[in-house]
Amino acid sequence: MNTKGRALKILVLSDSHGHLDDRILAHAAEADEVWHAGDVGSLDVVDRLASASKVLRGVYGNIDDAALRRTWPLNQRFTAGGLRVWITHIAGPAGRLPKDIKAGLKADPVDLLVCGHSHILRVGQDASGVLCMNPGACGVHGFHKVRTMLRFTIQEGKVENLSVIELGARGALQP
Repeated sequence: MNTKGRALKILVLSDSHGHLDDRILAHAAEADEVWHAGDVGSLDVVDRLASASKVLRGVYGNIDDAALRRTWPLNQRFTAGGLRVWITHIAGPAGRLPKDIKAGLKADPVDLLVCGHSHILRVGQDASGVLCMNPGACGVHGFHKVRTMLRFTIQEGKVENLSVIELGARGALQP
């Protein structure tokens, strides 16, 4: 999808728990690719995101049912715009990655590890050199106070222009 010299626009979300609103879909429509890091909540979310985005990639999370687990894998590895990416639902923050994730990174290195699960927005560089991103949670269920997603571009294999999208308070839905 990336044309030489053109930045690839990425939207990363997680923990929708069955919730999508027009603001999320509007951001998805602006992106070249949308990546969902699990706890999707329903196939309706997948269908609606697929309708709004050019490319949709995702993984299932611990709350997702059998139908979603047949639709999306537990782990997804791919290259986008020259950036090697691994998306999984549960991975932990940079500096505290679990042994199985560290082993996976050693066996098959990536540039970017994306996860969800914690509902905590975090971006950091692990000692292994991998950039770790958790977009927080865009859904309305959970203990997070503010619904968040991440947006960035990929240019020649590098993450650039990283920004946080705040969707408002978890309990206050906006049109």
